[in-house]
Amino acid sequence: MKLDANIQPLHRQFLPANFKITEWSTLEPYFKDLAGRELADQEALDQWLQDISELEAVVSEEACWRQINMTRDTTDTALAESFTFFMTEIQPKMQPYADQLNRKLIESPLSNELTAPEYFTYLRNVKKNIELFREENIPLQSELAVEAQQFGAIAGKMTVTVNDQEYTLQQAAKFLESPDRALRESVYRKIGDRRLQDKDALDDLFDALLKKRHQVALNAGFENYRDYRFAELGRFDYSKENCFQFHEAVKQHVLPLVDKIYQQKKEKLGLDVLRPWDIDAEPAGTEPLRPFNTGSELVEKAIHCFNELNPFFGDCLRKMNEMGRLDLESRKGKAPGGYNCPLAETGAPFIFMNAAGTMDDVTTMVHEGGHAIHSFLTHPLKLSAFKEYPTEIAEVASMSMELFSMEHWTEFFKTPGELKRAHEQQLERVLTIFPWIATIDQFQHWIYEHPTHTREERLAAWQTILASFTPQTLDTSGLEDYRNFNWQRQLHLYEVPFYYIEYGIAQLGAIGLWQQYKKDKTQALDHYIQALSLGGTRPLPQLFEAAGLRFDLSPDHIKGLMEFVKGELDSL
Repeated sequence: MKLDANIQPLHRQFLPANFKITEWSTLEPYFKDLAGRELADQEALDQWLQDISELEAVVSEEACWRQINMTRDTTDTALAESFTFFMTEIQPKMQPYADQLNRKLIESPLSNELTAPEYFTYLRNVKKNIELFREENIPLQSELAVEAQQFGAIAGKMTVTVNDQEYTLQQAAKFLESPDRALRESVYRKIGDRRLQDKDALDDLFDALLKKRHQVALNAGFENYRDYRFAELGRFDYSKENCFQFHEAVKQHVLPLVDKIYQQKKEKLGLDVLRPWDIDAEPAGTEPLRPFNTGSELVEKAIHCFNELNPFFGDCLRKMNEMGRLDLESRKGKAPGGYNCPLAETGAPFIFMNAAGTMDDVTTMVHEGGHAIHSFLTHPLKLSAFKEYPTEIAEVASMSMELFSMEHWTEFFKTPGELKRAHEQQLERVLTIFPWIATIDQFQHWIYEHPTHTREERLAAWQTILASFTPQTLDTSGLEDYRNFNWQRQLHLYEVPFYYIEYGIAQLGAIGLWQQYKKDKTQALDHYIQALSLGGTRPLPQLFEAAGLRFDLSPDHIKGLMEFVKGELDSL
């Protein structure tokens, strides 16, 4: 396979080259054309699908840019209005046409001749979308898309003052690595207090989202939003019971390992009691890892690291940098979090993050870089729909890159001692993230199984679930006020409900690929590229198989992978 990061934008044939989406009236004629077109033969069907794909790419990229620009500056009302206009005046009017086009395809006898493997998942998704479509859900989904973005606006304003200087919460988190325990505790409490200032606003927002989501589910004939969302996300290959199995496997086979890690951390720091502000700390006399200072330095080092792994990987980041597709540093007014946003028409994606010079930022950069590589690899696929890969394999792309890239982190960490510490932190994170993933996922199941719950009931459920996934070694006494609303920091609950178990499933896949990499680097990277290049053209188990992996959420499989990581950690 020839890999080329000099990505070519889609060549428009259906829409004019200079066409810009401004008003629905300028866009609607293209939908009418597609809806009214005669599909006389296979050639006509193929052209029709190509034209739909082009229209989808143009619309998708426009929506993405409006969202990207809004998250880059949550204080600019014009950017928020631009996004809101698209979501309320354009997106809702496209949905009936999308349903009409889906039905036109499935009702055409010619669709029976689409027998190539890549059409199986495409047609399966089209049928699923037809089943879920309800006219009465259009305004609700439009409102949900706009309201969910309020989370970023609320969280983007949160700052704290440390040593007489204002920091975003992402920037302030670096103080939690300080050898000064009093400073760590002070900053931990400042961050917690600042979040509590907006707890009621975030509760109000969540209640509004919950009510609308439940109504969407009822309108579509589902008992609850969880079941609707599983269908909407196309979770054809695993069930809620598999998720519950995953939660139990984390309790059985991961929590004991996390407890050991925390016990070792407590001993290393010479503490009688390990508190939440100690988790990321280093012993006195050991300075926290500071792998870079600026966003430009971060990307330069990441490009070098990716180059060492595979020149194509480095070229992907270099191309994005040239195109201005990176916004890396944290600043006031910028939405929290990090993401890679595929841009369907121009091809090169956009990476957004809130770097503050920490080890976690290196992980985020290579993580989002893995997503970016996925975007580059799928861009040549024939139809936009083929590039809509399952989120579980998307996160394998990113999480595998965290592990593959570790041995090339010498650009970030100049001494063997620093590199060893970075590897330890990364592997500890691979294990310690599982309990939080299980906590958030189990909480979401409870929320949507009990859609009419009160805030008091929600708090009680959260406390029970959080406690069941908290390692015994960690002393959280007296911090109940902060912990009671800890779920509010997880943007997925607001913006992309039920998108979280994917991180756990994908981490299992990433560990499996890293096992391969330790035995045969070339084969592991070939498997990685091979699986990602398929986009969404195969069912999830087949995408895992293409990566040389087993799609398996059983406790025994999880146990084996966890023991492998712990063995690697112990051998450092």
